[in-house]
Amino acid sequence: QVAQWPVQALEYKSFLRFKVGRILDDLCGNRLQPLLLNTLLNREEGALLINAEGIDDAAQAEDMVKLATAVAHLIGRSNFDAMSGQYYARFVVKNIDNSDSYLRQPHRVMELHNDGTYVEEITDYVLMMKIDEQNMTGGNSLLLHLDDWEHLEPFFTHPLARRSMRFSAPPSKNVNRDVYHPVFDVDQQGRPVMRYIDQFVQPKDFEEGVWLSELSDALETSQNILSIPVPVGKFLLINNLFWLHGRDRFTPHPELRRELMRQRGYFAYSTSHYQTHQ
Repeated sequence: QVAQWPVQALEYKSFLRFKVGRILDDLCGNRLQPLLLNTLLNREEGALLINAEGIDDAAQAEDMVKLATAVAHLIGRSNFDAMSGQYYARFVVKNIDNSDSYLRQPHRVMELHNDGTYVEEITDYVLMMKIDEQNMTGGNSLLLHLDDWEHLEPFFTHPLARRSMRFSAPPSKNVNRDVYHPVFDVDQQGRPVMRYIDQFVQPKDFEEGVWLSELSDALETSQNILSIPVPVGKFLLINNLFWLHGRDRFTPHPELRRELMRQRGYFAYSTSHYQTHQ
C-alpha cells in the first residue's frame, strides 16, 4: 500500500509520514498504536525491539525507512536531524574511522548517553534500526534504565544535578549553537529524567568537570547494563527520558561494515517532558 511513495516523498511531504503510520496501524487491526504508546509511556517498560518479518536485507533499505517512519509517526513526530538534513539519518560504521565523534568509531565502547542533548527540541524517543551488517562480530546495543542504575540517588540529589551546563556539538552534527540545560530533571510525576552525553557536555570549572567524570564512571560500571543484539531489519525504540543507550565495541575486520538509521523526536500524546527546564 505504500509502494506509490518513495522515501523521497516522505522527505518532501511530512504529512505522508503520518499517512504510512495510519496504513500500518490499520494493517495491525488498530492495535499497534496503543501498544506502542502504552509501552513507551510506561516507566517500568519504555522500550521495544521491533521486527517486521521478511524485511531483513540491505536491498530493502527503503522499506526499512518507511517502516520505521510509520512506527515513529504513530507515537509523535521525528525531529529534523541536522547531521543528515532530513527527519532521519543513515550512517555507516567501518573498520577505519576519522570522524569527530564516537558515533562511527568501531573499536571502542560508545558510552551510555541520551540523544538530543545539544538541540533545543524535546527528544522523547530514539529509534535505532540496523540496515546492513557485514563481517561483524560484537557491537551490541547497550541499554540502561535510569531506575535500574544503582548510583542514581547520589547523583540525582547532588547540587550540580540541576545546574544548567553547556552542551556543544562537533562540526559533523551541523549544529552551530550551544544549548544549556541541567543533566537531570524530573517528569510530570517528579521522577528523575536525564539529558546527558559525555562527549558534548562542556564543564565550566573544576567542580563540574570532576562531577561529570564521576558520573560517567558510575554509568559505565553499572552492573545493570543490558547488551542487546539487533539483527538487520530490526530496530530499538526507546523512551529517551529514562533509558540511556550506547554501543559495545566491534571485533576488528578489514571489511567490517554496519549501516544504521536513526530517528528521534517527541511524543504527541504525552506531557511528561522535562518539567523545570524546557
